[in-house]
Amino acid sequence: MITDCHTHISCSAAQQQGLGERLAAEENVDKCIVLADNGGSPAEINEQLAQFISRHDKKMVGFALIDPTKTSITEKSINSATLKQGLKGCVLYCSEGGFHPAHTKAMRLYEIAQEMNLPVFFHNAGDLSPDAVMDYAQPYLLDEVARKFKSLKIVIGTMGMPFIQQSLYLIAKHQNVYADLTINPSRIWQVYNTVVAAHERGVLDKLLFGSGFPFGSASDCIETLLGFNKLLGEAFLPTVPRGDIRNIIERDSLKLLEIETAN
Repeated sequence: MITDCHTHISCSAAQQQGLGERLAAEENVDKCIVLADNGGSPAEINEQLAQFISRHDKKMVGFALIDPTKTSITEKSINSATLKQGLKGCVLYCSEGGFHPAHTKAMRLYEIAQEMNLPVFFHNAGDLSPDAVMDYAQPYLLDEVARKFKSLKIVIGTMGMPFIQQSLYLIAKHQNVYADLTINPSRIWQVYNTVVAAHERGVLDKLLFGSGFPFGSASDCIETLLGFNKLLGEAFLPTVPRGDIRNIIERDSLKLLEIETAN
C-alpha cells in the first residue's frame, strides 16, 4: 500500500480540464490524501472538495479546511464539514490564518476531532505569504495539543520546514504525532539531510510519504528517495538502509491515521 499523504487540487479546474494530469501524477500510489486549499469560504471549498472526492473515493481521501477562528466549532458544524460530506480529516493553516495552534477555539476543535476520530493535518510549512505568521508554524507549539489530546492523530506537514529538528523531537515524544515527508526532488541535499536526521533520531517509522502535488509528482519523489544513497555514496557520507526508505514509501498511512476508505 503506497499512500501519498499530501496532495492538493483545484476542484473547479479539475472539473473543467479532466483528470489526466492528476491521475498520471498519482499512477504509482494506491491512495492519496487531498487537502482542501486555504483561501476563500471554507464551506464552499469543502463542498467542492467533497463533490470531487465522492467521484473518486476509491483513490482519494479528502481533508476539510477548518479555520477555528472564523468557523463555528461545534460537534454539529465539524461533522457537517467533514464526515457528513465524506471527508475524513481536517487541515489547518495556522501560520497563514494568523492563529496560534493552541488557540482556545482550536483546542475545542481538537477535542471534537479526537471524539470523532478525525486526524488533523497542520499545513504550516513550505512557501508562506508575506503576511503569514512564522511563529505559529513552529512544530513545538503542537506539544501542548499532543499532551492534552493524546489520542488525536496529528500530522506535521512537510516536516515542519524550516523547523525540521523540532518536528523530529515532537514525533519521537508523542505516539500519535507524525510528520509528512513531502520532498522536493530538485533539492537532493535537503532531502538527504532530512532523511538522515530522522534515521539518526530513530523516527523513520513516524514519517509519512507525500508528494505535495501539483508541486511534485509521486513517481519523482519515490525515485528521489530510493536513489539518493547511490547518488551520494561516492562522497562517503552516512547512508540510510534502503529497506527503511522503502518502508516510508510503502507505509499504510491511512491505517496509521485510522482512516476507513472505500475499497
